[in-house]
Amino acid sequence: MQDKLEQVADTIFEEANSILNYTFTFSEEISISFKGLLSVAIAIIITAFVLKLVRRFITRKIPENDKVKFVSVFSYIRWVIFIAIFLIAMDASGVNVTALFAASAVLLIGVGLALQTLFQDIISGIFILVDQSVHVGDTIELEGKVGRVLDIRLRTTRAVTIDNKVLVIPNHLYLTNILFNWTENGSETRESVNIGVAYGSDVVLVKQLLLESAKNHKKVLISPVPKVLFTDFADSSLNFQLVFTLNDSFETRFVQSDLRFEIDKKFREHNITIPFPQRDVHIFQNKS
Repeated sequence: MQDKLEQVADTIFEEANSILNYTFTFSEEISISFKGLLSVAIAIIITAFVLKLVRRFITRKIPENDKVKFVSVFSYIRWVIFIAIFLIAMDASGVNVTALFAASAVLLIGVGLALQTLFQDIISGIFILVDQSVHVGDTIELEGKVGRVLDIRLRTTRAVTIDNKVLVIPNHLYLTNILFNWTENGSETRESVNIGVAYGSDVVLVKQLLLESAKNHKKVLISPVPKVLFTDFADSSLNFQLVFTLNDSFETRFVQSDLRFEIDKKFREHNITIPFPQRDVHIFQNKS
């Protein structure tokens, strides 16, 4: 009875060994055994488990905002580590990695060219997260579009516009364009309204009315105080600029509209004229 059990065990061992040693051959230079595939899979699983523990250990005391940034960068680093471990495990399993690269060189070049912009976006995303030139909640202007940053990812940045539309911005645009960060120095921004009045108007009264319009608006900050600049003697008008400060740049165009309504009302009450371009047309008649 014991001999039969030993024979069965030997048979099972031989079958298992033959399965493990079964080799998948892709070409004369590239082949891998089933045992090698298991080794690669185990290496990837262990790496994933270790990276998960490392991420938890590092992020346990990091503030929530910085944690989001670290996780984004870490996800990119994780894939690099996975690729490195995969290649090392393949090489340790007897796969000719050099031959594998040579066989797929043309494919890798094509994929690299196709994913060039993607890599630019990812690298730019890492620069943004590390450099911290843009933060979640910042109001930014890029290529004439203004939005408040909702989320910074490795490939794209999401921002909501004043019209409540979501902008999805490829991160490489930060490196190739001039970025205006309206709130880099804080949430307060300086805004302005330009106005022209007719020649002969009382400029002191104009200044007074402009300042009153700004001070009476509830969203215009008292400090720093609004100011009026006499900007130019134009062709048909005396030009002024009302400068004021807001605590929310997203309200800019609405506050500017309110101020224009109020300025127009006050100017009408005090008979101050806002000029418009005029042209004299002379018609010469030929009396031949």
